[in-house]
Amino acid sequence: MGDKGRINSEGQIQSTLVHGKYELGRLLGHGTFAKVYHARNIGTGKNVAMKVIGKEKVIKVGMMEQMKREISVMKMVKHPNIVQLHEVMASKSKIYIAMELVRGEELFNKVVKGRLGEDVARLYFQQLISAIDFCHSRGVYHRDLKPENLLLDEDGNLKVSDFGLSAFSEEHLRQDGLLHTTCGTPAYVSPEVIAKKGYDGAKADLWSCGVILYVLLAGFLPFQDENLMVMYKKIYKGDFKSPPWFSSEARRLITKLLDPNPNTRITISKIMDSSWFKKPIPQSLMRKKKEENELFDFEEKDNKCEISKTMNAFHIISLSEGFDLSPLFEEKKRVEREEMRFATAGTPSSVISRLEKVAKAVKFDVKSSDTKVRLQGQERGRKGKLAIAADIYAVTPSFMVVEVKKDNGDTLEYNQFCSNKLRPALRDILWTSPPENSSIPS
Repeated sequence: MGDKGRINSEGQIQSTLVHGKYELGRLLGHGTFAKVYHARNIGTGKNVAMKVIGKEKVIKVGMMEQMKREISVMKMVKHPNIVQLHEVMASKSKIYIAMELVRGEELFNKVVKGRLGEDVARLYFQQLISAIDFCHSRGVYHRDLKPENLLLDEDGNLKVSDFGLSAFSEEHLRQDGLLHTTCGTPAYVSPEVIAKKGYDGAKADLWSCGVILYVLLAGFLPFQDENLMVMYKKIYKGDFKSPPWFSSEARRLITKLLDPNPNTRITISKIMDSSWFKKPIPQSLMRKKKEENELFDFEEKDNKCEISKTMNAFHIISLSEGFDLSPLFEEKKRVEREEMRFATAGTPSSVISRLEKVAKAVKFDVKSSDTKVRLQGQERGRKGKLAIAADIYAVTPSFMVVEVKKDNGDTLEYNQFCSNKLRPALRDILWTSPPENSSIPS
């Protein structure tokens, strides 16, 4: 089940089939331990980027744990602005990582051609902060953010890549709760990382985001000197000057990001609330597609659900979390569930009115039909606006099974909403005499 084919003197893999599934093509790039090839899934026809790593070389230099960490991190961080990992395979001598193929260019290449206008820089910075906020919510810190690790797809969307130096919140920590591993690229590294006194991974990432924003707007680095120690001294002091073309709002935000004191450095929530960050993107820069988060029109849906007058045993079992076999087939942790089910006495209209009441209390928009309710948050979360769909099944005229699913947004935010808002609000209408095995929300 390994790789079939050979590598020529130019590093091209000829007639190679990986695990009988991927056909490898031209070389896209290479680093110290890995080469990245264009590859095609022969079953689906989907194009991917295939990272090929020599096991022996990685083991020899003691990098196996770092590589395993990169794979683990990429499995955890699924976000529109992060390069997606598809699958990992291995032969006796090599490890193959199939990743999303980003067909654009490095953001670095755009900056090399000249500084960006504030509207364009803002669009990339908003996407960067969205991705980093998502990573931090999962306890993951990138630790090597720089324009070279930010890719652009065909539509101009930013994708964060290269999690080789990333860290979990549980790793590299001493009793003080701080990270102690020095890493990253000198010009983008925060003062506290250089000082080797321990640092907060989230705050260090935000410093790097500040350097990136400066570079996008200026076309050059805020801290630079031929003498590395002189450059480090400038970083320690936060000694930089903003060019005259920076707007006052941009200058203010960058100053707060490049605060050498991590304790007073701006947080992600404050960044998102800043006037510069919140400015709308001009229509000319917006991608030409419909807003993904708009409320759908029930009347136009072909699969409009009718109230089921009868349900057989198979239907009821399939709606019961107590019989949910998905954990046997999925890696997803139960804390990251995207749906929940509960039983209730009453009528569909009574359930709908209760869900509408919940929506009103939390300032969510709501749309409903006879058997469906959709709630949508008014504020953007880590993956857009949180949207929740509830389907109501009538087992008998006075007994309902309600299936609640995440319809859009971040799974962690959905679970927090269900735990903190939805379940408490529905507690008094839940069926109170369940079978012993039932897992009706408590």
